[in-house]
Amino acid sequence: MIEIPSMLMVGAEGSGAGKTELACSLIKKFSSQRGIIGIKVTTIEEASSGCPRGRSDCGVCSSLNGNYYITDEIDNRADKDTCKMLASGANRVFWLRALKTHLQEAIAALLNIIGDSDVSVCESTSLRRVVEPGLFVMLKGRDSENSKASAKDVAQYADRIVFFDGNEFDMDLDEIELADGTWGCKMEATLIILAGGDSARMGQDKSMLLINGQPMIRHIYDQLRPHFNQVLISSNDISKYNFLGVDVIPDRVTDQGPLMGIACALQASINDLNFIIACDIPQVNVALIKTMLREGRNYDAVVPRIDQSRFEPLFAVYKKDALAAIEDALASGQHRVMEALSRCKVKHIDLTDAQQLTNVNTMNDYREFVGKKNDAAI
Repeated sequence: MIEIPSMLMVGAEGSGAGKTELACSLIKKFSSQRGIIGIKVTTIEEASSGCPRGRSDCGVCSSLNGNYYITDEIDNRADKDTCKMLASGANRVFWLRALKTHLQEAIAALLNIIGDSDVSVCESTSLRRVVEPGLFVMLKGRDSENSKASAKDVAQYADRIVFFDGNEFDMDLDEIELADGTWGCKMEATLIILAGGDSARMGQDKSMLLINGQPMIRHIYDQLRPHFNQVLISSNDISKYNFLGVDVIPDRVTDQGPLMGIACALQASINDLNFIIACDIPQVNVALIKTMLREGRNYDAVVPRIDQSRFEPLFAVYKKDALAAIEDALASGQHRVMEALSRCKVKHIDLTDAQQLTNVNTMNDYREFVGKKNDAAI
């Protein structure tokens, strides 16, 4: 799977659902902020197969020579989808035609042309099988009951389902954000940042250590804020975090550890799905978090696992359903998070080497992290 956080992908359950209309509307809205690349993907089952759009007159699929073909659109006046995207304000528009079995190879070739950091709006459904975009919007139209097989395969990965009645979308485009080259759309989930520890090993408040001139808790908040419709801070020092402009939830009983902070924050959350993160994990993998939130629909909690005996319960998804077990653990004098989770239906996700978390627990950890960020910026 290729991760492209700078790509917004628009898919649809069937034809006539408004993919091009939405893609063009997004390009028009955001091209005033920065340059946008438009991408149209046509997937072909096999070289000799019929047109995926049910046509027989255009020759697009039958003329494919090789595994894929990339065209750079130059006409902004014709009625083709790529022309419409160019007319909407895209800097450049590419049409990628590829065999289904070579989609990953084809998108890699396109990225060699445009770069994986260039902001793009991509019209495709089947590409979601091989690409993890920054945002995947799935359209349903009036004939959505006739869903294509490619749509059924990827519908579970949609960050947002949008209905199109032929004239209007049921989503306000202001719900979508583009910040620092990354797309976001607020999910019906709560972000809870735990900031109640005593930072004993650090010797000073970890949450306020500076990263790029901002407190570490601000660094975490800025990365995740575009993806959640509610943000809560768990801390007994309410005034300290007023600069974030979000609700700060104190523990109802102090000195009970992070489990009490989790319980009180879950109680205050407006959502069933909640993502918990400690304030000493400064760099986040949004794609991993989205995967965990999707898995969380069917479990009380989703917890990353480093190996068979090491877990990351302070970088995890908790449903409201877990609150009863957490309260039972606290009432029985158990303050360990993993003890409370042993009473829940938990899904463990094994982290790959690339997904390993960076915990800033000591001053040496902090210096190493800041040094790596400075090196990456050079």
